[in-house]
Amino acid sequence: MTSYTLRNASPAKTKADVVIVGVTTGDKAPTAAAGGEDVSAAYARRFRPLLASIGFTGKAGETAKVPTSGAINAPVLVLVGLGDAKKLTPAVVRRAAGSAARSVSNAASVALALPADTPELIRAVTEGFLLGGYTFTDYKRDTRPESEKSSEIVVLSPIARQSEASAAFERAQLFVEALVNTRQWVNLPANDLNPPTFAEQVVAQHKELTKGKGAPKIGIQVWDENDLADDGCGGILAVGGGSATPPRMVKLTWDPAGATHHVALVGKGITYDSGGYTIKPAASMVSMKEDMAGAASVIQALFLIAKLNLPVKVTAWAPMAENMISGNAMRPGDILTMRGGTTVEMTNADAEGRLILADALVMAAEEKPDSIIDIATLTGAMVVALGEKVGGLMGTDDVVTDLMAAADVAGEAVWHMPLPDEMHERVRSSKVADLAQSDWVRWGGGLFAGAFLREFTDGLQWGHLDIAGPGYNTGGPHGHTPSGGTGFGVATLVEYVEGLTEAG
Repeated sequence: MTSYTLRNASPAKTKADVVIVGVTTGDKAPTAAAGGEDVSAAYARRFRPLLASIGFTGKAGETAKVPTSGAINAPVLVLVGLGDAKKLTPAVVRRAAGSAARSVSNAASVALALPADTPELIRAVTEGFLLGGYTFTDYKRDTRPESEKSSEIVVLSPIARQSEASAAFERAQLFVEALVNTRQWVNLPANDLNPPTFAEQVVAQHKELTKGKGAPKIGIQVWDENDLADDGCGGILAVGGGSATPPRMVKLTWDPAGATHHVALVGKGITYDSGGYTIKPAASMVSMKEDMAGAASVIQALFLIAKLNLPVKVTAWAPMAENMISGNAMRPGDILTMRGGTTVEMTNADAEGRLILADALVMAAEEKPDSIIDIATLTGAMVVALGEKVGGLMGTDDVVTDLMAAADVAGEAVWHMPLPDEMHERVRSSKVADLAQSDWVRWGGGLFAGAFLREFTDGLQWGHLDIAGPGYNTGGPHGHTPSGGTGFGVATLVEYVEGLTEAG
């Protein structure tokens, strides 16, 4: 069991196996960043020559591990680049701490002497290091001795004794837990996580979280395929109809006394996406276990909101289906009747996410929340537009503004995308149904999907976050982002909800 401590102490005198210090670039030479001054002083005039001898420049994300030879109490010093000192932000520190975490091995104790003189920076250091050290190993035989896993993590801060600092430190650990739980779900293969087992895992986590005196009270409801049919959820049923594992819907409700706002969170839960009869290329299927990242995000966001006891009513809707091929699978050209009666001409079986979200959005809108936020690994078009590290954001002006502010606090990159008037006409281009699910026009596919979803929000305040790029990392780790599931969006959703409490 790893212990986490916030402490006001000199990193040069701290007894730990490894001390981590930040380095910034400078006009003349790289320099120890705030928090690492005592280490630099302990080396005296040897610190800059040490950096020069190993070619360390302080560039953001750069790391190096050096033996201290008694210059400080810790036998090993890990250096991590922070870039330009004038551009130091919590997001930069969070990424650097994550990079440093991967440079630490076989250390029973680690002390982080990174910039941490504000509550925001304490949170960034803590989140970055803990998230950066995450790896998914559930299916690997772990032959490493237990001693190789750090048993003590110490964050050094000059304000460690202040109540705001302690609160930020504890809050960071709660956020880390939510993101790690999200990553774990996203990384599970489809043979172990399908709609029924996903729903069962949500139920199990809910039971664990709500048991005992003082535990948060969270409502839960699960729809099976029969319940979905009774409630007219034609989109979810059509998408899940081709799979041997039937679809599900999970609703969670956090309704604290005195809540003055109600936010509905809706997340796409496609546990595997073959593309259906619009079949994906073989190489594109390998990572399609990740297509339920939106559902995982809204569930973990609501659990975290309840743990933080935020005074906002939040409902989380997680439609779950597996998009497969069989004699029961939906066919391009099928007309689907969604919850509420809207008919949709389905022309692209690989644009299935918007179909299950539509049913869930209608159900969420029926409760008349103050705002609805949906999150989904929705379109490849958004990855083409924004790359793999930035989420696309659309919606009504006020919600978009608040979500962008929340994402900035969370350290998650999002970009506001437009919903031009022409998209309103494109989603109505079907000659045989109320709406077209897809029109196969190459340009603006991500915007079309957003406009389609808007049709099911009943004109309410709404935001749409497409995380097809940042929700899953198919490459190597970077910053505090691992390979595989990232947990992107959870922190933004929670910060958005908390922002409503501050706005009053």
